[in-house]
Amino acid sequence: MLKSDFYYDLPEELIAQTPIEPRDGSGLMKIDRETGGIIHDRFYNICRYLKKGDLLVLNDSKVFPARIYGVKPSTGVNVEFLLLNHIKSDKWEVMVRPGRRLKAGTIVKFSDELSAEILDIADGGNRIVRFNYKGNFFEILDRIGQMPLPPYIKEKLKEKDRYNTVYCREEGSAAAPTAGLHFTQRVFDSLKEKGVDTAYVTLHVGLGTFRPVKEDNILDHKMHVEHYSIPQETVDKINMCKQSGGRVISVGTTSCRTLESASQSGKLTACSAETGIFIYPGYKFKVIDGLITNFHLPESTLIMLVSAFLGREKTLAAYEEAIKERYRFFSFGDAMLIL
Repeated sequence: MLKSDFYYDLPEELIAQTPIEPRDGSGLMKIDRETGGIIHDRFYNICRYLKKGDLLVLNDSKVFPARIYGVKPSTGVNVEFLLLNHIKSDKWEVMVRPGRRLKAGTIVKFSDELSAEILDIADGGNRIVRFNYKGNFFEILDRIGQMPLPPYIKEKLKEKDRYNTVYCREEGSAAAPTAGLHFTQRVFDSLKEKGVDTAYVTLHVGLGTFRPVKEDNILDHKMHVEHYSIPQETVDKINMCKQSGGRVISVGTTSCRTLESASQSGKLTACSAETGIFIYPGYKFKVIDGLITNFHLPESTLIMLVSAFLGREKTLAAYEEAIKERYRFFSFGDAMLIL
């Protein structure tokens, strides 16, 4: 299976640079998983395609302002940190610039409240660092940090909260679970009125989600590892939904990867673990019956996951239709509902 099998040609002007207002005013492409049939709509009408007894599973991870700027006091050189992975206590794995100047033992100062010491060099050139600070670490980041927007977004984000879902609560992501950005209280109210339930999982999204597939044979690609957790309450809701004939609909590829990772033993279990699951065509889904997702980058692991669920030819046909209809693509773009 080749990387080029998942390529499509996207006009640059269709890459959404800013979030739409209101959130639920984004476009919605509803796709029939069996026939590939397409309906064009708006996200605030999503309940039209859901039924009583369905269950939406959402990722409640919260993006924090993970990009911070400081100086190397010994030389005055400007330094950029991008926090990727919380290891334990005050130790983090970070992406750094300029890397060649930041050797083990180097101190970097970000503010009067925050500094860091380089402890080691990780695989791929990232650094293992220990932060020293006064007060609450995440409150400091909220004051001095910037949201780590994907590299294809060139516009500056006016409000930090727009790169988070309205239901986020578990701090730890370096990138947003973007399928959830379309949800508003109006949508949740309509779900409740229709008898559609919701449940939550947590998967902290790493920047590896944007890492391109470099190998021509996708089976040679190594996935990044992310931390996830699924509570017993969510497992119980999923089991009840299945037993009553409802559909389990994953909101986003991160929720999908969480549910499928937690069911690898053949039974869905409540757990907290790491996953590097790679879902591509041929994968047999164990939990989900539907998927809400955005339109993803060509040749990315995310479009491969969607192709595994919908089928590669139907996925590429849907993307071709989305381009024709001028849908907005990627993180701040429009949504797709596959049922």
